[in-house]
Amino acid sequence: MTEPLTIAIDGPSGSGKSSVARAVAQRLGVGYLDTGAMYRAVTWWCLERGVDLADTAAVAEAARSLPLEQSTDPSSPAVSVGGTDVTEAIRTSEVSTAVSAVATNREVRPVLQALQRDLMARISDATGGVVAEGRDITTVVAPDARVRILLTASEEARLRRRSTELHGSADAAAVEATRDQVLRRDRQDSTVSQFEDAAEGVVLVDTSDLTLEGSIEAVLDVVAGATGSDES
Repeated sequence: MTEPLTIAIDGPSGSGKSSVARAVAQRLGVGYLDTGAMYRAVTWWCLERGVDLADTAAVAEAARSLPLEQSTDPSSPAVSVGGTDVTEAIRTSEVSTAVSAVATNREVRPVLQALQRDLMARISDATGGVVAEGRDITTVVAPDARVRILLTASEEARLRRRSTELHGSADAAAVEATRDQVLRRDRQDSTVSQFEDAAEGVVLVDTSDLTLEGSIEAVLDVVAGATGSDES
């Protein structure tokens, strides 16, 4: 292939998009971009600086001035803000609970989307391709990506996965503790981005009954079909 391999993956919480996207990027030897981490980084930055998340203009200004550094190596994803490593901090419950206020800010989204397009181009130039994952990559950020995939899964499967990730268990109590965070985030974010139904030209991959490895192979099969080569 002479042109960069650009792969856009969207999906709701717990669909497996982050784990799958990282693994696919590693298998293909290309760069990786977690766009959701950007919204989380803005959220963390605002909380640290005492910016009112309801003040849309102030949050948008914070997004424009965010001193963000983000690793594009799928084997070691890391995020820093102003020289501070926030890789773990942006995954805390405090940030997870607040991030929708930033992700649904219609002044913030164009700022980060422009940054995402720029980063995708730079990553592709540097590594020969990029796997970018988020919620509106296939439809807004990179609608011309060579491969566009919507990962989905049943509500039960998504809650089970996220519960295991956050609480180390998928028992009834852990799932219930996770339910509001996952479903409320998807409900709120769906007001500004389309990630529940595949748009025209976007391939739907249902991971409900697939293992992580099965999900990775399913995505690699889509890539192989789109590129006419055996990517796996």
